[in-house]
Amino acid sequence: MHFSINSVDSVTSVIQLALAPVFLLSAVATLITAITARLARNVDRMRFVQNELANNHNIPDVLRAHYEKEFREYKTRGRLGTGAIFFDVLSGVLVSMTVLELFLTQAIEFSFFRTSFVIITFVLGLLSFMVALTFILIEVVYAHLSASWDVPS
Repeated sequence: MHFSINSVDSVTSVIQLALAPVFLLSAVATLITAITARLARNVDRMRFVQNELANNHNIPDVLRAHYEKEFREYKTRGRLGTGAIFFDVLSGVLVSMTVLELFLTQAIEFSFFRTSFVIITFVLGLLSFMVALTFILIEVVYAHLSASWDVPS
């Protein structure tokens, strides 16, 4: 390894190059927070419905059928949310690798990393982020379409 940073301008340039993808990491973290909140509400409601089905033996058949349908819908929504978290975290890992690669390549002429590797990790990070966003979009639309506007009494 050989250090190639000779001036303050070089250091500034290296930091700017390596930190540009960090803005995407902020979006990744924000999306994880939003997904986690949706998933937590989903799990809370699913537990309530499951508890009602298991412990309340006086539920009318119409309400029981409604709860069973709702439980299946929450299960699907949970899977969509979990998939979104997976791809969002994967995106964060790939973008973090990109930042590390850019920094090491510029700062210490670490020849192991090639430009194509940097491009691949960044593009895969973006694609993974887009998949996470798509999962969330599907979950939100599914949640709206399956909303229980007409809960039987």
